[in-house]
Amino acid sequence: MSKHAAAPFLRRKTTLAAAAVALLGAGVMISEALAADASAAKQRVLPKANAPFDYQLGQSYKPAADVSVVSRDRSAKPAAGLYNICYVNSFQAQPDALSWWQKNHPDLILRDKAKRPVVDKDWGEALLDTSTSGKRTRLASIVGQWIAGCAKSGFQAVEPDNLDSYQRSQGLLTRAENADFAKLLAKKAHASGLAIGQKNTVAMLPDRAKIGFDFAVAEECGQYDECGPFAKAYANRVFVVEYKSSGYKRACSSWGKTVSVVQRDLDVTAPGSKSYVFHSC
Repeated sequence: MSKHAAAPFLRRKTTLAAAAVALLGAGVMISEALAADASAAKQRVLPKANAPFDYQLGQSYKPAADVSVVSRDRSAKPAAGLYNICYVNSFQAQPDALSWWQKNHPDLILRDKAKRPVVDKDWGEALLDTSTSGKRTRLASIVGQWIAGCAKSGFQAVEPDNLDSYQRSQGLLTRAENADFAKLLAKKAHASGLAIGQKNTVAMLPDRAKIGFDFAVAEECGQYDECGPFAKAYANRVFVVEYKSSGYKRACSSWGKTVSVVQRDLDVTAPGSKSYVFHSC
């Protein structure tokens, strides 16, 4: 038999193998198409630059008619018809949540040499421990569920707060460790179809692409002359929150035509409160 002519049973095996390969290829193509569809369904939408903005962390209320972007706490409902940013305290524990952390994940609270929680004294919040890969992974699993909850509630983006906790850690945390944790959170956000904002921390701007940040929320960048770097880094997708009139005036005069700027009271209260302040430019 010629070496160029295959026996009938060999031809049949070859034909069956080719058919199997074709079916496998078709299956791979279908799987890839389904995966692409799933990815498209979770495609994140970035906020528009210089969009009218309101910062409603303390209490939700009806935004002004011209407002198109609102930031609210993850426990609140999104504002209907607007672009909603979900506030998540990701690097520190809310004071009323410390007992939960102590009971369920005591080793994820950052502690000093005396084993006492390291606390952000301005807000009474214990810092979370991002110092090891294992702890960052566990923290990301917990915070990631909150982020997924934001998506389920109907938010379009998330702002994980206290990215700069390493600056208050008594030297126990580093910028690189917080950046690595932020990268895990960005993956969680993007997997849920949410954009993710860099919250403050101008020193972290060089890490933004590696982390995966899409825009920024910058508190008092006018007060501290930091709005420019944020605006340049994020193509003006920056939401500025000022608390002092001096910082607000400076931010408006320099950046009010290109980025979103508001002045709020420090407790971000609702209309009707004696301390309520809201201005925009």
